[in-house]
Amino acid sequence: MKTEGSIQDLPAVWMEGSDVVMIEQRKLPGVFELLRATTTDEVALSIRDMAVRGAPSIGATAAYGMAQAQMLGEDLDTAAEKLKATRPTAFDLFYAVDLMQKLARTGGDLAEASRSYADNLTARCRRIGEHGEKLIRDGARILTHCNAGALATLDHGTALAPIREAHARGKGIFVFADETRPRMQGARLTVWELMQEDIPHALIADNAAGHFMQRGEIDMVITGADRVTLAGDAANKIGTYEKAVLARENAIPFYVAVPVSTIDFSMEDWRDIPIEERGEDEVLSVWGKRLSPEGARARNPAFDVTPAKYITGIITEEGVFKPEEIGGLKDRLGTL
Repeated sequence: MKTEGSIQDLPAVWMEGSDVVMIEQRKLPGVFELLRATTTDEVALSIRDMAVRGAPSIGATAAYGMAQAQMLGEDLDTAAEKLKATRPTAFDLFYAVDLMQKLARTGGDLAEASRSYADNLTARCRRIGEHGEKLIRDGARILTHCNAGALATLDHGTALAPIREAHARGKGIFVFADETRPRMQGARLTVWELMQEDIPHALIADNAAGHFMQRGEIDMVITGADRVTLAGDAANKIGTYEKAVLARENAIPFYVAVPVSTIDFSMEDWRDIPIEERGEDEVLSVWGKRLSPEGARARNPAFDVTPAKYITGIITEEGVFKPEEIGGLKDRLGTL
């Protein structure tokens, strides 16, 4: 991150003592600010209200929240319930909390375990970049949706990790970033991250992607995901499904990049994925300014699901897999 001529290297979230400290993502890009959560309730609120967001970063924050609860002598089952109630679609949240509970039952030090979880996540995202970069040809024009960069994953990113790696290798890539209504994570966060690393890009309206695909200006799509099923279906930020269908229609490869902790091996049918629906004000207004008439109503699903048939490959720290190969990955890696 560039600040007043200097460069700071910060993860999206970390621990200081028993406090959970995170980059306040709701205020970016205009204001860079750190948020300090001193209680489990505050950690849960930071996740629910999206001060921290992105499935892997949510998982790390939840792991730190469990460590904080242990350090403060709180009941861990109660802490786990509070944290799990925040964002129902993001599987990393449940994976991290369950892992911390399992370690705590065997007398584990969750402060140490949560830091190890975060360090491991960072390393896994780096490997996602290394595997995914091989899919990107010189001069590729890449579409991404929402924010699946360092802010969403502690560091490196999922969808942005291969893009960063390709740029570092001098491949001359260009990124189209969807704005991602209604919370504008692409416009606010992805573009900000691309600018930090001088990656050539253009922000586009969500409904412009099909236009650029049709005119041959997009070569591939890479997104992140908040939950992937055993069959290789992927839940991601609302609007992703549309991009996948358009990509198929225009013979453009569509990739999903996730750490293995985002894969819910217990879920076979994508229809079982819980889809978070957020408040209608996010649609009726933009940053506090109401655009729709008083009395208008809205629906605001935060995610949609892209069925496996639209996905070319799933990029993980273990390599790139076809959706139908995810079951074999479960057999190879085992369970939590």
